[in-house]
Amino acid sequence: MSASPRSRASRASRVSTAYLLTCAAIGVAASALLAPAWIASTTLFLTVPFATVAIAGLWVLPAVIALRLLQRPGAGLLVGLISGLVLAPFFTVGSVATMLYWSFFPELPFLATLYRRWNTWLHYAGAAIIGATYPVLAAQSFDLWSMATPVLIGFVALCIASCVGATWLGILIGDRLRAAGVATLARRRAPA
Repeated sequence: MSASPRSRASRASRVSTAYLLTCAAIGVAASALLAPAWIASTTLFLTVPFATVAIAGLWVLPAVIALRLLQRPGAGLLVGLISGLVLAPFFTVGSVATMLYWSFFPELPFLATLYRRWNTWLHYAGAAIIGATYPVLAAQSFDLWSMATPVLIGFVALCIASCVGATWLGILIGDRLRAAGVATLARRRAPA
């Protein structure tokens, strides 16, 4: 038994060309921002690791913009995938995994609500989660456990502040793009 023409059309409209092109535009634009940030981060990591986490929030920016603008499941991950693919020839294939990692956490709070809620605070929850977990997951790289306790707390706090600040900027950009009428055809929901 075949699906009705109406259900086929409904299924096809879930991932429209406008949605894919909007995600691609955000992903490519983000790559132009992240390429110099990646070089700066790599250079700073060798000399001033604190500066690396101070700019860590830039990596969540593309996913936050996509999620805020489009309010569709998977938008953050799709933008992260596209950004990683654009960055891969200039860095390594690992940039795809890196971008997916940084895009997963902004998406996580919305996934936890099964994409039924698009409240602003959920963006900040994702920022706080990645800001707190990234230093711990990269503890060996930063030699985190050899730091004095106040320095360690400062390090984690700086990473959280960076991610929260970038999330604020991503929300601002997403809201401004929405107000300007960008990606109207790619959205499915009304603003939160």
